[in-house]
Amino acid sequence: MTTSASDVNTRVTTSANARDLRAATEAAAAMMRALGIDPDDPATPDLARTPHRLATAYSDLLTPVEFDMTTFENVEEYDEMVLVRDIPMRSVCEHHLLPFVGRAHVAYLPAARIVGLSKLARIVAHYSSRPQTQERLTTQIASSLDERLRPRGVGVVIEAEHTCMTLRGAVAPGAVTTTSSLRGLMKDSPSSRAEFLSLVGRGPR
Repeated sequence: MTTSASDVNTRVTTSANARDLRAATEAAAAMMRALGIDPDDPATPDLARTPHRLATAYSDLLTPVEFDMTTFENVEEYDEMVLVRDIPMRSVCEHHLLPFVGRAHVAYLPAARIVGLSKLARIVAHYSSRPQTQERLTTQIASSLDERLRPRGVGVVIEAEHTCMTLRGAVAPGAVTTTSSLRGLMKDSPSSRAEFLSLVGRGPR
């Protein structure tokens, strides 16, 4: 990739233990048997590869993708809010290892540098790809953007449906959890805070 003198790339990485799909497949088969489901039952041949599919699915869900956080000099001195709404988000609840799915809204008030818009979606995906709580996920996205971009303000709102609550426990299908994390002027300036929350549909009604 060719970059200009004003481009800055910082690698977003996560230390992760090595994946062992064979061990995970064996463990998945053992769990199925412990729950009374025999993956080797000839009457249900499609179950034979279910342990492998389950292991692969969780490996995909729980493996963060590294990427370069590319920022650019704010040559236009743009000082209004930059917002990307409705970023698809999926993660796994760390308490039950069941998915929660929703959307993220990420905004910042530029200072000396601006960021490639696709990187806002990538940073959501990166921190979502691990066992999470929605509260921690929201603050991690905001903190990472704040630390790497040094903007005048950051705002993150996540709205998600948790299958650990909709499929079990309270069994409350359709219930949506909303979390937010605000930094800098997004938190301290009433007008910036109100603008952000209004743009993501969380302002006064």
